[in-house]
Amino acid sequence: DVQLQASGGGLVQAGGSVRLSCTASGFTLDNYGIGWFRQAPGKEREGVSCISFSDGYTYYVDSVKGRFTISSDSARNTVYLQMSNLKPEDTAVYYCAADTWGNIRMSMFMGGWEDLKVRGQGTQVTVSS
Repeated sequence: DVQLQASGGGLVQAGGSVRLSCTASGFTLDNYGIGWFRQAPGKEREGVSCISFSDGYTYYVDSVKGRFTISSDSARNTVYLQMSNLKPEDTAVYYCAADTWGNIRMSMFMGGWEDLKVRGQGTQVTVSS
């Protein structure tokens, strides 16, 4: 069964940090692009960051540049999102998805979550002020 499992969310104070994990099962993340997305209450889902698992290329949306870091671990078949200097506006359910690097990269600003090849369940991140 092909799955992505996002984990690591929780409640954190503004200025704090949290690390999210996206672990694949039933398939290897080699040759995939993996993206992190988030959806705040009352808002549309938006792209946050993505990584090419085999090449290490990364992309960040402007709102998280310098605060979030995406990385990969081939031994654990996992992608991480280290989030630092968190702000209340980062509060959202965070999701991960896998597809080709081109499709994931495009989804960061074009949307199309429903068309991505493998989509995981979300993990809640709440940032208190």
